[in-house]
Amino acid sequence: MGVESETVSAQAVSLVTGPDLSSEPGLGPLTLPGFLRTVTQKYGDREVVIATSAQGEIRWTYTELWERAVEVATALRATGLGKDGRVGVLMTNRPEWIAAMFGAALAGGVAVALSTFSTRAELEFLLRESSVSVLLFERTVAGKDFAAILTELEPRIATAEPAALDSTEFPFLRRLAMIGEPTPSTAIQTWTDFLAEGHGTPRALVEATAAAVRPSDAAVLFFSSGSTSTPKGILSAHAGVTIQMWRFQRMFAFTPADNVRCWAANGFFWSGNFGQALGSTLAAGGVLVLQPTFDAAEALDLMAAQRVNFPVAWPHQWAQLEAAPNWATVDLSSMRFVDYDTPIAQHPTVSTRWYEPGHAYGCTETFTIATCFPADTPPEVHAGSSGLALPGMTIKIADALTGEIVARGARGEICVKGPTLMLGYLGVRREDTFDPDGYFHTGDGGYLDDTGRLYWEGRLTDIIKTGGANVSPLEVDAALNNHPGVKVTRTVGVAHPTLGEVVVACIVPHAGAEPAAEEIRAFLKAQLASYKVPRHVLFFDDADIALTGSAKIKSSDLRELAEARLRG
Repeated sequence: MGVESETVSAQAVSLVTGPDLSSEPGLGPLTLPGFLRTVTQKYGDREVVIATSAQGEIRWTYTELWERAVEVATALRATGLGKDGRVGVLMTNRPEWIAAMFGAALAGGVAVALSTFSTRAELEFLLRESSVSVLLFERTVAGKDFAAILTELEPRIATAEPAALDSTEFPFLRRLAMIGEPTPSTAIQTWTDFLAEGHGTPRALVEATAAAVRPSDAAVLFFSSGSTSTPKGILSAHAGVTIQMWRFQRMFAFTPADNVRCWAANGFFWSGNFGQALGSTLAAGGVLVLQPTFDAAEALDLMAAQRVNFPVAWPHQWAQLEAAPNWATVDLSSMRFVDYDTPIAQHPTVSTRWYEPGHAYGCTETFTIATCFPADTPPEVHAGSSGLALPGMTIKIADALTGEIVARGARGEICVKGPTLMLGYLGVRREDTFDPDGYFHTGDGGYLDDTGRLYWEGRLTDIIKTGGANVSPLEVDAALNNHPGVKVTRTVGVAHPTLGEVVVACIVPHAGAEPAAEEIRAFLKAQLASYKVPRHVLFFDDADIALTGSAKIKSSDLRELAEARLRG
């Protein structure tokens, strides 16, 4: 398929392009050093980070964040990091994570966001795949000792000097620095000792390095969630990342006068959380209220104490907050930027009526949103869609087998290109990643309506084909979420000898709720066509549902669990 195919009338085919990027309001410098410098100059003495722990409370201003990032950058330069050197950051949501990510950028390197949910085997894979030369990590997370795990993976760590690690297991890894209880006489430096290495490095060197970073340079390496396969390393340019950070502020319509106070349930090592929560908050001069790991009761107390007005969480986490023992007594009256359809917006102390920019579509490969409607878009405008193409982005719907653009309104594979599209996957040739016209084929199914709105219908591999009909599990889950007894739901297709697949609803009920399978089916029959109503309804506990590192339900594992339950 050649470029000429794009000249076909947009009214006839499923091809839309957003406004020119140059017309997008609110964009600032398109590098991470430029972003941080700009928000520091605008909001210098305002608080940007609040973190509480058993050791006390940390509060940083924007100026202090800049200084902490420069401190990390000087240490990295002192240890020999050069342009495009990869810096792994394996930490929970804490101030040092933010300083480390920006510090890597200020030093001209590539910040590699690593999941603290990683098991031993997963961490080994991530370190090999990412080829980090410096690893900055937090020792103990949720009972896991990453220092011990790393030493198991590379025994030389136990005996080598910090500057003399010659790892054969991870041949690019040269430095490790850790927050937490020290491990004397090992290759792992304390955080203090690591930062001290940069004290003799001229500040002017870091300033010059930061100024030399270009929008087209590689900035960050995030990993896909791995909900259907092994995580892929996704390399993104400074421009792609920072466009989204500035853009989310516009989509949320945040201003400095709003005094945004953001709490996020999930790690910033997920690209959506980085762009949406961290990016929009900093762009608006707000403050990040950090909780290292999600605990529902602690989160409610933290949000009340710090007067959070912009909470960010996944649906199953909203449900956990609602089920927490202090839910009925906590004061959440500060809430303002909370979607009206979430449980927290219905809390008796909350009076806001606001809708987030939830009508959107994106993925890690586009560093979050490719289509979107801004906050508080009326229903008659978004019409339940996934939004319009954002500035600079082009969306086409292609036949999944032939790659040809389908007619407007026809279903096919969502394909995207534009300024936020990744540079590529680690270890994969560009020609194996993008089609001849430069589009990334997402593997997601959907269609464009006659106004150019995108409708996402889920992974093509997740579409359930039952008795000759196609069923979107998203549609079934959307209906199930309206049932008062349903806390978390995920619908999957399970193989059937004559129908191909049958629809199976996997549900975690609210505490104290005991919905019956037939009650659920009767509830759905009033909302869905008969062929969409699950043949089977299975109930699970929270602990049964496997989550990926970005807190998404892992569909492949859940399908296997459902199959085993039905065989059982």
